[in-house]
Amino acid sequence: MKILILDSGPIINLSMNSLLYIFEKLKSKDMEIIITPSVKTEVVDYPLRIKRFELGALRAQQLIERGIICLPEKIGITAESLSQETKKVLSVINSTLKTDGEYIRIVSEAESSCLALSKILSDRKIENIIAIDERTTRTLFEKPENLESLMSKKLHRKVKIANNDFRKLGNFRFIRSPEIVFVAHKKNLTNLKGNRALEALLYATKYKGSSISDEEIKSIKKL
Repeated sequence: MKILILDSGPIINLSMNSLLYIFEKLKSKDMEIIITPSVKTEVVDYPLRIKRFELGALRAQQLIERGIICLPEKIGITAESLSQETKKVLSVINSTLKTDGEYIRIVSEAESSCLALSKILSDRKIENIIAIDERTTRTLFEKPENLESLMSKKLHRKVKIANNDFRKLGNFRFIRSPEIVFVAHKKNLTNLKGNRALEALLYATKYKGSSISDEEIKSIKKL
């Protein structure tokens, strides 16, 4: 079994681009698409109460109701065990960076829950990947040496890595909305066809919040 763990960003991104159907087409007998309760709160429970975001929440809710996107219980992970692991991950990561002698909160509970779920799955030898568009979390685990500079520019203050305990959490694999769209397009699963379709799809995800550069898009198009 392979698991695709969805953070809030890719769900919102693909919803805004009318591309949520991609998840249905990507799902197979060998792959489950999972969201944590914290992510569900961000993309369904909370926005259902706000008229501006209600349509996107209903779209995501429908995928859950139809079993396209599932909660961790579907794969034998209890809410309690995930909650406990999430608290550990959240504590470790948010004790990583310091500025002016104080720790900086750099991940949300939803992001931490995705990392926690991935850790539990990896400990069980279950292949998984996290779909996340937020740059900070990916940079922390992929290129931590760049995180100090990234956060210093973002906060306009000197930021330093205070400790390396986050490395003990394990190795994580990440994918962004553009890469999800790329995979779907290459598998001929997207509704949009033609020579310019891939570029249009990639830029659509970029302009709806995914951190991807023009240079990266050019590289993806060559694959």
